[in-house]
Amino acid sequence: MVDRYKLAKKTRAEEEKKRAKVEKQDDIKEMVVKKQLLTKYNVADWKPTTILGKKVKSGEIKSLDEILAKGLKILEPQIVDFFLELSEKVVDTKKTSYVRMSGRKYSYRSTVLIGDKRGYLGIGTEKDPDKFTAVAKAARKARLNIIKVNHGCGAWECNCGTGHSIPFKVNGKCGGVKIELKPSPKGTGLVVADAIKEVFNMCNIKDVWGRGFGSTATTLNFVKAAIDALSKTNRW
Repeated sequence: MVDRYKLAKKTRAEEEKKRAKVEKQDDIKEMVVKKQLLTKYNVADWKPTTILGKKVKSGEIKSLDEILAKGLKILEPQIVDFFLELSEKVVDTKKTSYVRMSGRKYSYRSTVLIGDKRGYLGIGTEKDPDKFTAVAKAARKARLNIIKVNHGCGAWECNCGTGHSIPFKVNGKCGGVKIELKPSPKGTGLVVADAIKEVFNMCNIKDVWGRGFGSTATTLNFVKAAIDALSKTNRW
């Protein structure tokens, strides 16, 4: 007669061995990915793998404006680094948790803001069990989400013709947060909340009036709403 207890114990032991083997393989893959992500993008040693990347490296495409005007999708972060010298800032980092059969697991969610302080802006959010890897992933994603912000002088009180502000009134939204941005005269400064001032510094907007609505205490949504509003300066 088969002992059900011993059989169940043996089956459980085999399943644990299989699970341990799979976890070991996953850890090795994760270490390789982390090593690749944490390596800084070296444009000189860059070997493009996409058609767009090969055109950029060969000199067929000469500017990032050309890529954005044609609506081409950027799949390699080195394309952005090829044209721009970017600054990075970690906007938000939070520890998150999720439940599995083995127990509660923790990870980090990081948001990175990038910009060349001339008119290009990008934001990326990623998660990883390691905090620094999450930041590296977010920085990579921010490069893939790069946008151009148009400058102008849309304030009737000024009309100086320089690009110190935005050209016209724009609205942005993300989640439960809405924001309204208006052009302001030269010398006004950034009349917006402190949480989103870095967004305007990254794209070199010096004067703007802003008003937020909704859950503006949610920093991540507030920043994304501001970027959504600035992206609409390209609609004409």
